[in-house]
Order: sequence, then C-alpha cells, then structure tokens
Amino acid sequence: MGNILEVNDLSKSFGNLKVIDGWDLELKKGEKLILVGPSGCGKTTFFRIVSGLEKATSGSVTVFAQKVGYVFQEPRLFPWRTVFDNLKIIRDDEKKIKEVIKMMSLEGFEELIPSKLSGGMKQRVNLARALLVEPDLLILDEPFSSLDLKIKLAIMKDIEELWSKYNFSILMVTHDIKEAIFLADRVTILSPRPSKILQTFYINLDITERDITNRRFLELESTITKFIINETEN
Repeated sequence: MGNILEVNDLSKSFGNLKVIDGWDLELKKGEKLILVGPSGCGKTTFFRIVSGLEKATSGSVTVFAQKVGYVFQEPRLFPWRTVFDNLKIIRDDEKKIKEVIKMMSLEGFEELIPSKLSGGMKQRVNLARALLVEPDLLILDEPFSSLDLKIKLAIMKDIEELWSKYNFSILMVTHDIKEAIFLADRVTILSPRPSKILQTFYINLDITERDITNRRFLELESTITKFIINETEN
C-alpha cells in the first residue's frame, strides 16, 4: 500500500516565530491519521502547506492524491444559496448531488438557505461538498469543535461509514482526544509551539469498540491523556 502523503523534516517560521519544527509524517492510502495538539502549535499552518497556500521554510510535503476534499471548522457556505446550489458550485452534476445529499441525510433540506439550518446540518453540507469531489484524501480541520457531543458523534459515525465504503485517506487535526480515538488508525501528539511530533499511538479498536463508553476506548483515552499531561508538566 503506497503513501498518499509524505512529510520530511518540515519546518515553518513566520519571521522569527518558529511554528513547526522538524516534522516527519507519512499517511498511507486508506489510512486515518489524526493530529492532536494545543492551540497555536501549527496544525492549521500545516494544512495550508499541504494545500499549497503556504510554503515550507525547510523540508518538504509531497501529496500523491489526485483529488483532495477539505472540511473546515466553519462551514463557509454561501448564505444566499440553497443547500443544493451550494453543492452545485462544487460539481454541476444533479445525479451525484442527490446521491451525496442522501448519503449525508440532507434529504428535505435541499431548498433551504444556510441560515435555516442547525450547526450540525451546516457541517453535513460542508462534508457533502468535500465528498462531491470523490477525494482520495479528506482533510478535516477541527470540523466538530462547534458541535455538541450527540451531533458530533452522529457525523463521525457517518464519516466512518463513508470511509468503510470508499476507503479514502483521512488527515484531521483536533484538540479532542475522544474525536481522535473514535476515527483514527493512528493519533499523533504534537507539542506546543515550536511544534514537534512527540508520540504516535496506534488505535487498534474494532468497530464495536469505537464507542466513548467502551472499556478499551476509555483505557486508550486515559493513556493518551496521561502522556500529554506528563509532557506538559515536563
């Protein structure tokens, strides 16, 4: 199985402010990698480098994906356009749009404008836009931070089902360890700025164990939390 992303000795500075310090990462095809780190540690800057919006100060980022879908923290929908028309901007294919609308449980909401949608429904539209490009790589930039737990879990379950069906790679950043464990094959912990990679945890849970009340889930959450606390204190 080949890589969809390779990061080699990546560093990024803004003037005298160093944000990213010597990251080495790889993401395989069909793999789910989630980065967990504090505010200001360069997570969003890293995504901007991956997407070509920023240049690395040193090192390299190589993306092998043909199609990349992005889901941001804020939905960024056009407020004057309906759900259907927001999707049509991405791909003018009525059949595919209807397929994605059904996939994301948006049926019945097609003719509503964003102001008439809940936060969870807006984020479903945001995810639907990313899926319309049929991505090899899905990038998620703290997409659930504004949602309550029930809605967050429902959307994460949708993503897991879609991943099982289409086997795209997932690269996500979050502050939330529960989110990371729920979705990831691997969770990589980042230090505060200037950010280094501290540790990677492999999430060897089957589908029945990806439940925030499951014993093994809670044990992993405790292990990762203790590691982060220990690193912070030191």
